[in-house]
Amino acid sequence: MTAHIAQMNMGYLRHPFGDPRIAEFENNSDLVNGIADRSPGFIWRLSGTGYDLPENDMGRLFGRPEVALATLSVWESFADFTHFVHQTLHGRFLSRRADWFEHVDEPSYVIWPVEPGHIPTLSEGNDRLNRLRRNGPTDAAYDFAYGLSKTSP
Repeated sequence: MTAHIAQMNMGYLRHPFGDPRIAEFENNSDLVNGIADRSPGFIWRLSGTGYDLPENDMGRLFGRPEVALATLSVWESFADFTHFVHQTLHGRFLSRRADWFEHVDEPSYVIWPVEPGHIPTLSEGNDRLNRLRRNGPTDAAYDFAYGLSKTSP
């Protein structure tokens, strides 16, 4: 079986949840997540009570629980994930990330291969993100540029 890919991204909101300055982002999160859920190649994403598990505790993993936010999902292929990120409504929100999220000078997302059926955790994603930050992109933890270079003819 061909490996699937997992992705995790994290960031710190400019303002706490419920602040009107991030209302547009908050009010559209369910819409964008729904698009992901219906996108070709989508397999799974962390949601609901999954965030309550110790291995998915954003405050412990990233600090600043009042503004830390992370997503985690699994896709059939890098191409499927790339299409969702850049070719759907998600891309319009991504282009406005500076309106809602603090700027960081290091990678804030990571992509990595997972075996079909594997459900990753935020702890696993954080480990991969730290690997990417330490070592740069490799087959075990990479960014879009690296993924594109591996899939381009």
